[in-house]
Amino acid sequence: MEVINSFMTWILKNRIGQIENFKENPIAIQQALLEELLDLAKRTSFGKQYGFAEIESYQDFARRVPVADYEKYQPTFERILKGEQELLWPTEIEWFSKSSGTTSSRSKYIPVSQEALEECHFKAGKDMLSLYINNYPDTKLFTGKSLSIGGSLSKNPIDPSSDIQVGDISAVIMENLPLWVQFARTPSLEVALMSEWEAKIEAMAKECMQENVTSIAGVPTWTIVLIKKILELSGKSNILEVWPNLEVFFHGAVAFGPYRKLFESLIPSPKMRYMETYNASEGFFAIQDQKDSDELLLMLDYGIFYEFIPVEEWEKENPTLIPLEGVEIGKNYAVVITTNAGLWRYKIGDTVKFTSIAPYRLKISGRTKHYINAFGEEVIVENAEQAIAKAADLTDAIIKNFSAAPVYFGASQDQAAHEWIIEFEQMPDSKARFAEILDQTLREINSDYDAKRYKDLALVSPKIHFVEEGLFEKWLKSKGKLGGQNKVPRLSNTREHLDELLQLM
Repeated sequence: MEVINSFMTWILKNRIGQIENFKENPIAIQQALLEELLDLAKRTSFGKQYGFAEIESYQDFARRVPVADYEKYQPTFERILKGEQELLWPTEIEWFSKSSGTTSSRSKYIPVSQEALEECHFKAGKDMLSLYINNYPDTKLFTGKSLSIGGSLSKNPIDPSSDIQVGDISAVIMENLPLWVQFARTPSLEVALMSEWEAKIEAMAKECMQENVTSIAGVPTWTIVLIKKILELSGKSNILEVWPNLEVFFHGAVAFGPYRKLFESLIPSPKMRYMETYNASEGFFAIQDQKDSDELLLMLDYGIFYEFIPVEEWEKENPTLIPLEGVEIGKNYAVVITTNAGLWRYKIGDTVKFTSIAPYRLKISGRTKHYINAFGEEVIVENAEQAIAKAADLTDAIIKNFSAAPVYFGASQDQAAHEWIIEFEQMPDSKARFAEILDQTLREINSDYDAKRYKDLALVSPKIHFVEEGLFEKWLKSKGKLGGQNKVPRLSNTREHLDELLQLM
C-alpha cells in the first residue's frame, strides 16, 4: 500500500501546474472556455435560436442570450427526459441529477452530460486530492480507503422506460466512476446507492467499520449520523478507535462552522484535517486550496463560464450581470453559470462573496431565496452561521441543526422578532447567554439588523427554541427528503418551514 500511496501522490501532484496556470491567467482561460462552449453548441436547437455562430464577444453573448432560472428551463429539461436530444447540448444526455433543493417542495432535474462528468465532477475529485497532497505531502491517504456518503438513483420521472437515468449528483458520479476508483472507496456500490436511508445507514456502518478508512467525503449532517451508528454498533467511544488512520474529512453542501465542535468530539485528534468543497447538481465550482482556511479557490477550467449578479440586482427581472473580471472583494453576488451540460446563463440560486481576486477565492454566503428581510434587516445565511457558531463556542454547546424565520406583527404579536429552532448535540451551559451572544453577534456583523434591534424599536430579542437532536431528521423524513443531498433551510422569509417544525415538537 505504501507503493500505491507514493505512486498516486506523484501522479496527482502533476495537476498543480495547470491549477497555477488558471490562477495566473483567469480571464483568458474563462474567455477561451466561453468561445469553446458556444462553438460546440452552435448547432443545437438553443444555439440556433440565439445565433451562437454569430457571437464574437462576451458582449454579444450577454446581449443575445437571456438569463434564466430552473422554472424557465424546466419545459426543455422535460423534453430531454422524454428522449429529445441536441436541444441544449450537442452530445447525448444520459443522466439527470435530481435535486430536491430547499426552496421548493418539488424535485428539480438537472441534465448531466458526459463532458460535465469527466471535465467537471471527476476532474474536481482529482483536484481535491491534488490540492490536499500539495498541502500535506506526508499524507498516507492511499494506504486505505475513502468513505463516500452519497445519495441514490431513481427512475426517470417523465418516462420510466427511458434509458435516461436519474439520481442525486453523488449517486450519478459513483455509478460512473472508473473501476480503479471503485476499488479505492467504500462502501460497495450496491450499499452506497441504496434508497431507503435508515437501512442504508445500517448497512454502510456494518460494511465500512471493517475497512481501513483514511478519508471521508460527504455532507456533515449525514456523516455524523453514520459515525454515530458505527460507534453504536462497535461499542467504541470515538471513531479513531475504529479507523485509527483516518486523516481528513472532505465536506460540502452546508457550512462546517456549526458542526466543527461535534466532529472534534467524534474524531478527537489534533491531526485530523478538514477540507471544504463547493459543488452542486449543476457543477463543481470551488475547492479549499490553503491549509486552515475558509476561503475556496474558484476552479476556472471545468467547462463552466461564470457571471455574477450584484446583491442589489437579485430581485430584478432583467438584472445586470458582470463577468469574473468585474467582481469586487467583499460584495455579495448571485452566481450565474454557463456549462458543458447545456445550462446557459443559469441562475443556480447560490450567493458568494469574493475574498481575493488574485487568485479568485470566495466564500459561500447563502442562497438568493434563503435570507430574512421581513423588516429591512437583510440577514443572510453567512450572518446566521457566524453568529450561531460563536454562540455555541462561547457556551460550550454543540450544534446539530437550525432554522429561523420572522415573527410578523399580528393580533397576538405587537412586536416583530426572529424565531429560531436550534437542535443541539450538547446544550449550551446557559441558554440565556447563548441567545444573548447570538443576538449581539448578529448586531455586530450586520448593521441593518443592528438598526432594527436598536432599543427594540423594530425587532425585539430573538425567540429561540432549544431542542434535543432528532427534530430536523423527523421533519426531513415527513417531507420524504431523508438522506442524500437533502438539507434543512437555514433561513426563510416565510414561516412555512418553521411552522411545520414547530408542529413536530
